[in-house]
Amino acid sequence: MASNTDRPVLVVDFGAQYAQLIARRVRETQVYSEVVPSTESVDELIKRNPAAIVLSGGPSSVYEDGAPQVDPKLFEAGIPVFGICYGFQAMAVALGGATEHTGTREYGRTELAIAEDGGVLHEDLPGHHPVWMSHGDCVTKAPEGFTVTATSSGAPVAAFENVERRFAGVQYHPEVMHSPHGQEVLRRFLHEIAGVRPQWTTSSIVDEQVALIRAQVGDGKAICGLSGGVDSAVAAALVNRAIGDRLTCVFVDHGLLRAGERGQVERDYVAATGVRLVTVDARERFLTALAGVTDPEEKRKIIGREFIRVFEQAASDLQTEAGQSGEHYDFLVQGTLYPDVVESGGGTGAANIKSHHNVGGLPEDLQFKLVEPLRALFKDEVRRVGLELGLPEVIVHRQPFPGPGLGIRIIGEVTAARLDLLRAADAIAREELTAAGLDRTIWQCPVVLLADVRSVGVQGDGRTYGHPVVLRPVSSEDAMTADWTRLPYDVLERISTRITNEVNDVNRVVLDVTSKPPGTIEWE
Repeated sequence: MASNTDRPVLVVDFGAQYAQLIARRVRETQVYSEVVPSTESVDELIKRNPAAIVLSGGPSSVYEDGAPQVDPKLFEAGIPVFGICYGFQAMAVALGGATEHTGTREYGRTELAIAEDGGVLHEDLPGHHPVWMSHGDCVTKAPEGFTVTATSSGAPVAAFENVERRFAGVQYHPEVMHSPHGQEVLRRFLHEIAGVRPQWTTSSIVDEQVALIRAQVGDGKAICGLSGGVDSAVAAALVNRAIGDRLTCVFVDHGLLRAGERGQVERDYVAATGVRLVTVDARERFLTALAGVTDPEEKRKIIGREFIRVFEQAASDLQTEAGQSGEHYDFLVQGTLYPDVVESGGGTGAANIKSHHNVGGLPEDLQFKLVEPLRALFKDEVRRVGLELGLPEVIVHRQPFPGPGLGIRIIGEVTAARLDLLRAADAIAREELTAAGLDRTIWQCPVVLLADVRSVGVQGDGRTYGHPVVLRPVSSEDAMTADWTRLPYDVLERISTRITNEVNDVNRVVLDVTSKPPGTIEWE
């Protein structure tokens, strides 16, 4: 049986804000997808054997110098193609249609008018319905052989299709929630025009990854760094299903954990999976390595490096204890996700936003071969896989927590005293969010200590000079983009009051109301 990833739908990125979102929406139709840069040649695209190609939007104008173009050869390869926004315009030009700068622009909510012949994409949808537009140019003439199926006030050709050639496109953004019928339009292209079978299901992901892990590890042994977060938990559960007791999980207490995390991992995860777990107390080692370091990128790399060294020592110790001189822990399991790869510059054509502890924070002389069963997945897919594997919801739906832990939530040097202070503030915020029933409403709520900043306050009728802490509640689907969560004022008040009353040396609580972009979720 062919792998679900053997024939991906390729999303060609023309610099779109939503390229990753398009890939997620494709996967929501149970079809595997990957993002590739517009610099890939047609020959390179064909070598990937795609089931279909989606041309994304982008900020360029088709006719401006240096604007990315679509090679007409693509449309001779027999591959179904769907154009979105800029990709729609570039597709029209490549096929002999016309795109012009008419002076009429459409941004935001726009009414789409469906033609009498709505075609496959728009048949039986409301004759007039809202879509999300973002364009200055528009297609004024469809290519020969194409049916125009929709228009808008600023786009005489807002959608077209040629079912026989398996080509279609839309001027609007079907991938965003502001286009209420957009997901159905995307599904119709993939399933009905392109003829792609919906096989990318949670059970198929598990079966495929288990087979891949067995093929990679063979008769070898693997070690997994278990953080207690959903990513490493699901990665370990997948590997455990694939190779059983040849996997040993190592939980490293690096001193950068939140309150109660060590006990939760040792109790809940082992009970749920029966996996072998070894706990290593490395608090002193990490604090020593981080002493005097304030640069966030250096912190991440130090923490990643020390993690690997602890794993190597743990594997050596396990080997010695077992007395099996002929066996080795050759493989390291990591919970690396697709957004981790993209944001670390590991995705094709991706910018390096920050080093991730799994991607770019690893030492060059790594002694393990990496096993990364989640590397192609978004967070929501990981959670579904976790439930498929039988992990309890308390683990699967736990809010994300970065591998570098509280080390990147302290702005400034990491010290034991500052960690204790931040742990206390974080515990209060989590307690109040849970008590208010908001754990599933927000994606996560980092609590950040501005350790190198002091502010004047009044506590106990006296002047204080303490640290501010920042609450960063965000809502997101996959961490690629995020918006700050509008928490109820009474919840914010309880969190602020408790922190300033109960945590020594903190006299101010502030709220971060920045979306991503421009800000990232974590401060460092």
